[in-house]
Amino acid sequence: MPRSSPIHLLPTGLFPRPNPCVPLLSGRRMFYCNPFCVGGIIVAFQLYTNLNSHWRLGLALGWAIIGAGMHPHQKLAPAIGLTPDAELIAVLSRDQGRANAFAETHGAEAGYSNMDDLLADSRIDAVFVASPNAAHLGHTVQAAKAGKHVLSEKPMATSVDDALAMVQVCQANGVKLGLGFELRFHPAHSLAKDLVSHGKLGRVRLLQGHWGRGERGEPEHLPRSGLRGWWEDPEAMGGGSVIMGLGVHLFDLVRFVMGQEITEVTAMTDGQTDTQPLEHIASMSLRLEDGTIANISCGRMLPDTLNNFTIYGTDGRFTGTATVWEAQMGAVEVVSETVNQTESYEYDYLANFVAELTDFHAALKEDREPAATGEDGLRSTEINSSVIQSAKTGRIVKIEHRAVN
Repeated sequence: MPRSSPIHLLPTGLFPRPNPCVPLLSGRRMFYCNPFCVGGIIVAFQLYTNLNSHWRLGLALGWAIIGAGMHPHQKLAPAIGLTPDAELIAVLSRDQGRANAFAETHGAEAGYSNMDDLLADSRIDAVFVASPNAAHLGHTVQAAKAGKHVLSEKPMATSVDDALAMVQVCQANGVKLGLGFELRFHPAHSLAKDLVSHGKLGRVRLLQGHWGRGERGEPEHLPRSGLRGWWEDPEAMGGGSVIMGLGVHLFDLVRFVMGQEITEVTAMTDGQTDTQPLEHIASMSLRLEDGTIANISCGRMLPDTLNNFTIYGTDGRFTGTATVWEAQMGAVEVVSETVNQTESYEYDYLANFVAELTDFHAALKEDREPAATGEDGLRSTEINSSVIQSAKTGRIVKIEHRAVN
């Protein structure tokens, strides 16, 4: 499919397009310029070599997805297809046949089984890293050094050192790094942040969040196998299972809504032991900088779970019912001295992901940080690591925040 039709590089009126014009540069980014206007050619070349110029000029952003699993198949690729000015150029899989099949299914222009080959594709501007957890660092380093912007799935990395390295390599190479924390983009959670920041609930005393999933009649965890077998490997997962897959979203949501760091944690799980290294149920208490407590739980084999997010303040309460989910859905109730509000959200499976991608595009065009930054990913990794340590030792763990620079 064509990426986009050629556009005028220079604004009409400032450097009117002559008739005929000739292409200054050909290929995916074809710019037209008056061949008799040397100044126009110089400006054209300068804009072309500016990494973000083609997005500012309205061309589609070329995406590659690193990983061809269920998450990219069900959510990321469809969301890219729904995002304005976005085009899925390529996908990477360890298996070339799988990459080709994914590309055909989602209308991508290429499938790759070699990262170097993918990064050599000049049509690609940004990569969405959705590979196994332990591979995020390597893929991010390669992409950043190739000048590609990076949007990484959570968990950002399997260790704090790896997360810090991801932030630093993107900074060193002048590319943006964002994190896939789609819960930030649910309108209920944006409302919660606004209520807290404007003091509409008074002083927040307690937050509660839960995310669980499962099917009725599922008596025990059924281990994944084949291409998804890495989910059962403690090293590949980073020492946690539902903590890394579900809990991490709630850790970030608490930070996002409160605008504070988490300073210490305590955790109880059914894992982190020699006989069961990975947990299926986890309950955690977090303390924020001002002393506020957040109680977080997550798990699988919970078919009738209520995935709610509640904030209790001295002057009111916020309740998001079934808002803790990948899809935009659920309802919100606010009861306070100054705000009394209820609202429900029509089910939209991809809305949060499209909003996440739209924000990332805006960050590139405006040369700002995305809503969920690399540093946000680093802080979430610090929390993950501390929670797992607490589950192993049965002790409260104080979080050591690493400096980015």
